Amino acid sequence: MADWVVAALLLSALVWLMAPQQIPVSVYKLSLVALAAVCGWWIDRSLFPYARPEFYLEPPPEMGEARAETAFTDVHVLSFAEPVGGLLPEHAALLGRAAMLRRAIIVAATMLAVGLGA
Repeated sequence: MADWVVAALLLSALVWLMAPQQIPVSVYKLSLVALAAVCGWWIDRSLFPYARPEFYLEPPPEMGEARAETAFTDVHVLSFAEPVGGLLPEHAALLGRAAMLRRAIIVAATMLAVGLGA
């Protein structure tokens, strides 16, 4: 990610050198895209309250038994010793992957819609 940050800063500096009046426009567009990402995330949470990706994941071992409501830095797919709630481990892993993909698609579509409309 550091490469992308450096590229973004260099391009911003280039915009500032060539057309400094466009800096507020760039900031405005970046804020719209960031806001769209948050809105897309909330849309997914609202539409699928019982199928969130984090429901199919377990926290890292050092966090103990409690489920973490924060972002996972080291994600482990659920590893049940026996079926839980009628789900086998491979089904839970598949549902978790599908929920993550669904959320990514919804967030990307929201960002694209706002980006194209702005």
